[in-house]
Amino acid sequence: MKNIGFIGLGIMGKPMANNLLKAGYKLIVYDINTEPVKELVKAGAKGGKSSQDVASQSEVIITMLPNSPEVKEVVLGNDSIIDGAKSGMIVMDMSSISPIASKEISEKLKQKGIVMLDAPVSGGEPKAIEGTLAIMVGGPQDAFNSVKDILAKMGASVNLVGDIGSGNITKLANQIIVALNIAAMGEAMVLATKAGVDPEKVYQAIRGGLAGSTVLDAKMPMVLDGNFKPGFRIELHIKDLMNVMDTAKELNSPAVLTGRVLEMMQVLRAEGKGKNDHGGLIQYYEKAANVEVRRKK
Repeated sequence: MKNIGFIGLGIMGKPMANNLLKAGYKLIVYDINTEPVKELVKAGAKGGKSSQDVASQSEVIITMLPNSPEVKEVVLGNDSIIDGAKSGMIVMDMSSISPIASKEISEKLKQKGIVMLDAPVSGGEPKAIEGTLAIMVGGPQDAFNSVKDILAKMGASVNLVGDIGSGNITKLANQIIVALNIAAMGEAMVLATKAGVDPEKVYQAIRGGLAGSTVLDAKMPMVLDGNFKPGFRIELHIKDLMNVMDTAKELNSPAVLTGRVLEMMQVLRAEGKGKNDHGGLIQYYEKAANVEVRRKK
């Protein structure tokens, strides 16, 4: 069984690493925050001293980091993965970053005989804990085949979608659709509430039809309870939509609706709501209409 290095033990990374431990994999872990490292060491992992140290002891490395700059630093910076890596190693970046950055990092690693896969995830903290994430992978087929069993311990759906960068393109497509679904839900339910119609009854009436969606079923009950405790924070969705806009500009591809929803989310962040669940986007509409979409008591 492969020795796996895991770097980045935040809200998503820690439960993902824990699921690999439960599956019996040998794990070497590292994070600049020492608390999750200590927790995982207690659970059976080995603690690494740096990204370079983790790389020197691993055959496969997983990174789960906030954004492109952090991934570049951990993979290519000082005391980094590339300094400790051996030819033939596979680096799986499971962060949600710019596909352009994924390609740049992959090219640098390839010069040392290291293969990179970009493998971002969808599902948020609850599915990270359950090990039922959706994982979208870009990179060579043979490398994917060799790590698919590892990925299957963290996700219920694991799909190779194309060459390096394709995983993050797929994730960006996912994030566009999720953001626009949430915005549409907010717009519709504020309209219903403003008209004096019970939003819970509207939800129950439409959820079985074409307007029904996984997003609607996940977020509408939370909104009705006024529960904006994050599964996925607005500030993180802003990061993803910023990557959409950068990528769209690079590809000369229109992103009109994404740009508008991004602006709404940025307004909420400026109001101190950036750490709310992204379902809290409805608060933008609620404030404008001076109503709250809540369950009738």
